Amino acid sequence: MNTVKEISKITGISIRTLRYYDEIGLLKPTELSKAGYRLYDQKALERLQQILFFRELEIPLKDIKNIMDHSYLDKEQLLAVQKSMLEKKRNRLNGIIELISDVMKGVNTMNFNEFDEIDVNVIIENMKKDLSEEQFNEFIKKYGGGSIDAYQEKLKQTLNNESNKTAMLRWYGSKEKIIEGQKPIQDMESLRAELDDIYKEFSRLPEDVNEEDTYFLVARLEFLYKQMLNMDNARNFLLDLANEYLQNQKLAETQDDQYGIGTTKHVAEAIQQYYGV
Repeated sequence: MNTVKEISKITGISIRTLRYYDEIGLLKPTELSKAGYRLYDQKALERLQQILFFRELEIPLKDIKNIMDHSYLDKEQLLAVQKSMLEKKRNRLNGIIELISDVMKGVNTMNFNEFDEIDVNVIIENMKKDLSEEQFNEFIKKYGGGSIDAYQEKLKQTLNNESNKTAMLRWYGSKEKIIEGQKPIQDMESLRAELDDIYKEFSRLPEDVNEEDTYFLVARLEFLYKQMLNMDNARNFLLDLANEYLQNQKLAETQDDQYGIGTTKHVAEAIQQYYGV
């Protein structure tokens, strides 16, 4: 058995806080000594550890008490949920850190120069390095009408479209990263198949699904889009995608026709929750 003073020394929690936890029924002592001092056994220490995990997540004490008093989860499952929630908090902080890093690097759409012929040629040369001659010719045939010159002009216009340029700078962080991001993906078909699977999983989730259950699906989306778009951080892209899903009714209807009514809205809200928006 450990006294309040010993528990305070072990955990760093003040004696006053431990007494308050007792008063509200969050952490009752295992027993009282003959002198009336609070004593805690190993099981009580484990409960305190769970409480501290939840406090790290900034969950109100009354909610922690409700979760722990009525939880159907065993100790291992509860730790898994807490681990997932902490990872989500970490991801949100990582996203904020990356945004601050972009600002420190001086990323600014007002200072963004036009893509010129040299930039477009670099993109095309990168394609040639990553594709076989047959694959490159097939790509040009499909997207450039068979002419490299036509594709160069089309690509230049697309990249220099003001809205496209602003969005890409927000997604990639710099002009150099945008150019690197235009490299073709060899296994794009398999990535698209995986994307389809993720949306189908979203469509099967119940309406009262816990936020933690959508966390893993959004994490998969983030990882997948990083691969598909050759980007270091998919946060801004996914937030723009979520915004488009919520504002573009035609797009939402098209997506819902494929995956089920409400799926698009569900995906958008899950993305926003994931990034703390």
